[in-house]
Amino acid sequence: MSHNPIRILFVLAAFVLSSAGAQAQFKIPSADEAFRLSASKSADGGVILDWAIAPEMYLYRDKVIVSASPGDAQPIPVETSPGIKKDDPTFGATEVYHDAARATVSAGSLAAAGSPQTIHVTYQGCAEKLGICYPPETKAIELATLPAAANQSAAASNGSSPWSTVPTGPSQAVGTTTSTSAAPLASQAAPQDNVWMSGSLVSVLATFLGFGLLLAFTPCVLPMVPILSGMLARSGGQLSAGRGLALSTTYVLAMAAAYGLLGIAAAWSGQNIQAALQTPWALGAMSVLFVVLALSMFGLFELQLPSSLTSFISGRTSGMGGSLPGAAALGFTSALIVGPCVTPPLAGALLYVSRTGDMARGAAALFMLGLGMGLPLIVYGTIGAKALPRSGPWLVRVNQVFGVVFLGVAVWMLARVVPAQVTLALWAMLAIGAGVFLGAFDPVPSCPARRVAKAAGIAAVLYGGTLVVGTAGGATDPLQPLAFLARGSQPEPTTELAATQVTTPEQFDAAIRRAQAQGQPILVDFTAEWCVTCKEIDRDVFANPTVQARLKDVAFIKADVTDYNDASRDLMRRFGVVGPPTILFLDPKTGQEIAPARTIGAVDADGFLQKLMLSGV
Repeated sequence: MSHNPIRILFVLAAFVLSSAGAQAQFKIPSADEAFRLSASKSADGGVILDWAIAPEMYLYRDKVIVSASPGDAQPIPVETSPGIKKDDPTFGATEVYHDAARATVSAGSLAAAGSPQTIHVTYQGCAEKLGICYPPETKAIELATLPAAANQSAAASNGSSPWSTVPTGPSQAVGTTTSTSAAPLASQAAPQDNVWMSGSLVSVLATFLGFGLLLAFTPCVLPMVPILSGMLARSGGQLSAGRGLALSTTYVLAMAAAYGLLGIAAAWSGQNIQAALQTPWALGAMSVLFVVLALSMFGLFELQLPSSLTSFISGRTSGMGGSLPGAAALGFTSALIVGPCVTPPLAGALLYVSRTGDMARGAAALFMLGLGMGLPLIVYGTIGAKALPRSGPWLVRVNQVFGVVFLGVAVWMLARVVPAQVTLALWAMLAIGAGVFLGAFDPVPSCPARRVAKAAGIAAVLYGGTLVVGTAGGATDPLQPLAFLARGSQPEPTTELAATQVTTPEQFDAAIRRAQAQGQPILVDFTAEWCVTCKEIDRDVFANPTVQARLKDVAFIKADVTDYNDASRDLMRRFGVVGPPTILFLDPKTGQEIAPARTIGAVDADGFLQKLMLSGV
């Protein structure tokens, strides 16, 4: 398995978190357990708010906000005692509370706010050693039902922690949470989006640009390389370094704009448009487009705009030599359809936008994510433009090579929606065709370069032949087409975990009830047929013997969102899932998610085992 930078970072992060948790023998509590809020009425008719803070947790002083309604632009003044100064990696220099905290809202402040019958208290804190920040919590407090405080002069304890016992005074424990999110569990599911999206706009943009650079060498971007290369090759003898820079920059800017529009679309529709486009019709149309481009590269016909439109564009792009609109169109569609990757930064930004409606910040962050992913493509396009031949027979050969590459992209996209054996047959046809094209059956040439091409052609034909045999034998993996021969007549060993397939919230709830009745830990895998990374996780993670041994007593639920219909969207919104692959762990008693164990995007077996440790499985 390849170890790209983003995977390595997540594995290391998971290792550090799990090690810290193991050393402290610490069970990760929910936000309500970590910051237990109670309220009582003060002597002057105000409100006293007390938090019992769990060990190794801290509460931010400046995140305690009281308002008459959720998200009120004019909060009610609140009095808090000084906290401990802390240089926080997320919010900078700030003050925090350990063990316990107290805030007071005076009767005068309540009267100035219109004497509300209900107040809403928002607060936020973090786990010290685990490095996990909880999302802001908002609690609704009915003032008419508050008891009087037992000791009006009592202050929040600065000594022993009240965590071990429930407060004995007559204060009222607060447990009702209000949420402005379209996804009830989104705040539990993705605390990282608050971390990445908070802070100054400049820091957010720089962070997402860095995330994009880390993703530039993953399967999210690698399929773009042959597309960009083919586009440059089509420019022929007019290609120069300057034009290569212009074309690749246009391609990348359009790709980044597509990611920015994802954020706007998420706020407007509440959907992940990228996932919605992963339908057989959309993927089939893109595959046909690449087949048409491949046939054009083979010289069967010439693709060009009408002469009137060509003249108009050339007048606007004089000196750049080319099809900037075509580059923009390819970049835009490639981002949405060719590389549908759900990564933690993308998921965090989309959840942030869908919850807050802050389209400007979300779209800007996602634009920078796309720009970072495309920066190496700009470098490649500029340097590659100098390396490609300008004219002559070699240019024809280069175009034909990229024609084969375009056919490979078409097959790779179809693999998301057609059966695996059909895909294997298509790879076989492509390999044999490429071998014939390279001269596998031509007479032995005298030119050394042509001999190398003939040898490569023979290898391609032989490989294609093994794929044909594998297809006939029922194989599905193009990397192991003859594995069935080693088994002989023995049946193929079962390597798949037994999983309950669900596609609707009703099926999901039924599966949860069965698991809870048996007291089993619950693993939920959001997957789809068109999700390439999901198939890699099935093959490399869930088929791993060590992983299977750890999951033998776990209720494994596969939430199939292939159709991306109303039922699957409702299920995704319930847990704040942007798209597959996303893996969750649920507490068997409460059915609530164990948020730190969530996995978004690609993961290998070692990284997943670290998540299992965080989940307590």
